[in-house]
Amino acid sequence: MPLRSGMVKRFLPRSLLGRTLLIVLVPLVVVQAVALQIFYGSHLDVVSRRLSASVAGEIATTVELLQRLPGEADRAWVLQNAWEQYELAMRLLPDAVVPQGRRPGFLEPRNSGLVAALRDKVRRPFTIDWASDPLSVLIRVQLPDAVLEVEAPRKRLYAATFYVFVLWLVGSSLLVFGIATLFLRNQVRALSRLAGAAEAFGMGRDIGPIKPEGAAEVRQAAAAFNRMQERIRRFLQQRTEMLAGVSHDLRTPLTRLRLALAVMPSTEALRQDIADMTGDVEEMERMIGAYLAFARGEGTEQAQPTDLSAVLEDVVAGARRTGADVALRVPADLVLPLRPDAIRRAVTNLVDNACRHARHVALAAGRLGERLVQVTVDDDGPGIPPDRREDAFRPFESAAAGGTGLGLTIARDIVRAHGGDIMLEESPLGGLRARIQLPV
Repeated sequence: MPLRSGMVKRFLPRSLLGRTLLIVLVPLVVVQAVALQIFYGSHLDVVSRRLSASVAGEIATTVELLQRLPGEADRAWVLQNAWEQYELAMRLLPDAVVPQGRRPGFLEPRNSGLVAALRDKVRRPFTIDWASDPLSVLIRVQLPDAVLEVEAPRKRLYAATFYVFVLWLVGSSLLVFGIATLFLRNQVRALSRLAGAAEAFGMGRDIGPIKPEGAAEVRQAAAAFNRMQERIRRFLQQRTEMLAGVSHDLRTPLTRLRLALAVMPSTEALRQDIADMTGDVEEMERMIGAYLAFARGEGTEQAQPTDLSAVLEDVVAGARRTGADVALRVPADLVLPLRPDAIRRAVTNLVDNACRHARHVALAAGRLGERLVQVTVDDDGPGIPPDRREDAFRPFESAAAGGTGLGLTIARDIVRAHGGDIMLEESPLGGLRARIQLPV
C-alpha cells in the first residue's frame, strides 16, 4: 500500500493550481461519463434498433413488391416509389449473386441491430458494405433472379443527437476547465505573492506592506502579515533604541573611568593596577558594542546587489593590518543581493574568532550550483569537538581568549536573516571550518 501511494503521489501535480484543477476536472469528467453511459448507453441502443428496424422493414416491403410484380414496368415503379416514400436509392443487378460469408472489415462499424432486423424481416441472403460510401450504407439482398442494391443514408441508422451530446460534454468540460483555470490562477497568484513577501521579510528585505487580494481568506492572511510586519518593526526599533540608550548610559561612566585612569600618577606600584583596570574598561566597551550590534541585528540596512568578493577582500585586508596570516581565494565577480555591512560584520566575526585561536586562516568563496554561494573560513587551531559545535552559537558560550561570546551568535543571526545558514565542521587545515551558505 505505501508503494502504491508513493506511485500515485509521483503522478499528482505538485502545485496548488494543478491539484485544485484536478479536483475540479476529475469529478466533472466522471459525472459526465456516467451520464453519457447511463442515458445514451441505453437510449442510443434503443434508437439504433428502431431505426434499423424501420430501414429493414422498408427493404422487406420493397422486396415483397418486387416478387409480386415481376414486370419491368412494375419493378421500375416499385423502385421509384421506394425512393419517393423511403428515400432509399435502389436498383436491381440482374443475374448477380451476393457473396456469402463476407465479414465486415476491421475499420467497418458493426451494427448488430441492422443485421438482426434484416434477418428478421427480409429473410434472404444479404451483405452490408460500410466502407464503399462515406455517406451511405450499401445493402445487397439476393433475389431469385437478381440482386437488390440499396443505398441507405447513414443518418437513417444513427441518432445525430448522440454526437451533439458528446460535443456538448467535451465543450462544457473545456469551458469549465478554462474558467476554473483563470479563477484559480488569480487565487494562487495572491498566495504566491504572500509567500514571496514572507520569504523576503524573513531575509531582512523591507518590501513594505503587501496589497491584500484574492479570496477573503487570502486577504485576511495578507492583512495579518502586514500587521505582523509592523509589530516586528516596532519591536526591533524599540529594542534598539532602548539598548542604544543603555549603551550610552554605560559608556558615560566608562569614559569617566578611562579619564580618571589616564590622569592617575603612573607610579611603579600603581602601573600594573592601572593597566589591568584600563584593560577591564576596554573589555567592557567591547562588550557593550557587541551587545548593541547583536540587538540591532543590522535590521535597518536594506539588501542590494553586492560584490561579495570585494567585501571579503576588505575583511582580509583589515585582518592583515592587525598582523594576522589570512589567505584569500575568491572569484573575480561574485554579485548577489546582500546587506553589505551586515555580511561584512558576520565574516569579520568568523575571521577574528579563527585568528584568535589559530596561526593560519584561509578564507574562500565560490558558487555552489545555481542557487547558492558558499563562503568558508578555515583555520589550523584546536577546533571544537563535534558535540559542542552547535552550542558555540549560543550567546556567551564561546567567550574565551578576549571574546565576548557573541561573535558566532551575531554571525549566524545575520546569515540566517539573509536566508542562509552557518555550519561548523572539521577543517582541511586541521582546525575548524565555518561554512556559510547564502542564496543567490
